[in-house]
Parts: sequence; C-alpha cells; structure tokens
Amino acid sequence: MERLHSWQVSPAEALDIQRRLAAQVSRSSQVTTPRFIAGVDISAANAQGIATGAVVVLEYPELRLAETKVAQARPSFPYVPGLLSFRESPLTLAACEKLTVTPNLILVDGQGIAHPRRLGLASHLGLLLNTPTIGCAKSLLCGQHEEPGAEPGSYAEVVDRGETIGVALRTRLGVKPVYVSIGHKVDLETAIYWVLECCRGYRLPEPTRLAHLAAGGNLKIEGDTSEIDYQGRLFE
Repeated sequence: MERLHSWQVSPAEALDIQRRLAAQVSRSSQVTTPRFIAGVDISAANAQGIATGAVVVLEYPELRLAETKVAQARPSFPYVPGLLSFRESPLTLAACEKLTVTPNLILVDGQGIAHPRRLGLASHLGLLLNTPTIGCAKSLLCGQHEEPGAEPGSYAEVVDRGETIGVALRTRLGVKPVYVSIGHKVDLETAIYWVLECCRGYRLPEPTRLAHLAAGGNLKIEGDTSEIDYQGRLFE
C-alpha cells in the first residue's frame, strides 16, 4: 500500500493532491488473465454516522467467492462533490488491508479518469494499492455521450472537453448503462472487456454487485467489523 499523502487535509489541499496524482495514473494495460478479481464499495453513513467499506474477492473464471472483508468507521472528510475519494478511500483501504488474498484486478463502484480532474476513486485507489483498477459507476459525473445501443455490450464514448474519458456501457438488455473508465494500469478497451466478462445477468458486474451487498450488510462476511481508528497507523 503506497503512502502518497496524508488523509488529514482540507478540501483545497485535496484538490491539489488530485491534480498532482492524476499525472501518475497509467492508462496502459498491465492486466494479464487475473486469478482473483476484487470489487469494492462503501455504504452511506448510518444514523450514528458510521459507514461500511467492503471488498469482495472472486476467483476467475468461475467468479466464485474467495474472500470478503469489511471495515466500519465514521468518515473524517466531508462530503464534497468531486472529492469523494478522500471520504471513501481510507475506509476502503482498511477493508483491503484485512485481505489474505491479493487481487490481480479491482473493479470500483466509482469513477476512474471520468472525473473533472481525471482522478476519481478508482484511479486514486489504483495508485494507493499499486494495482490495476477499473471505474464502474452507476451514474455520470462529467462529460456527455450519445445513447448506447440496446444490446448488451453496446457502448457510447463519454467525452469531456474534447477527451474521451470513458464509455456508457450497456451490460443488460432493458437497463440503464454503467459508466466505465480507466482506473489505473488499464486501457479503456481492457476495462470494457473485464466489466463485460464479470457481468453474470445483472446490470452491475459481480465484483461490485457483491461488494455493494456486503457494504449494506446483505452478504455473509468474514472477520470482525470493528470501528477503524482514523488516527491509527493506516491513516497517519
């Protein structure tokens, strides 16, 4: 796990960090056929202000559940549009640190470079974990696109300020597209391929679909879910 910056930062400092780290994102694929594919997601904070971060690891090609870990804490960074990774990354990393299996590829319920400063949650996590990541979001953050075709596998490029930053990808007939973008150490063609490869009849690919269930407490998990200390060693 790379220590790229402090988590105790202001929104203005977070913007500067995003601009600096965006230049370090690799848009070239380093993905070979993975043995383990992970999905990560985080729940909204509950009435007590506690959120849950989850990581689910599946064994490819069967997509058999290999490991699930969660971490719970009260997010220390405020909700600021465009700075979601500073609110969610520490909790996601805390869950990932508990893993005994090392994923070869991570699908993230969030944006990669399809972000105003080209550093969404998937790209940020990819740099921090030094692992190939793909952004697979349920909604569009920036850019425009045409409507993709109705057939699964159809897609339309998402363009922002003249740059293709991702695609709106149809994963199932009759459902809204998902938004796929480069996270880190992948190219866009590879990202599209692996999202489709991980879809098994649902709108969302299995890694992020199961991570969403785990974060919401609707998937059997391993280990404890004790609250994480944001002043602890992981976040120094």
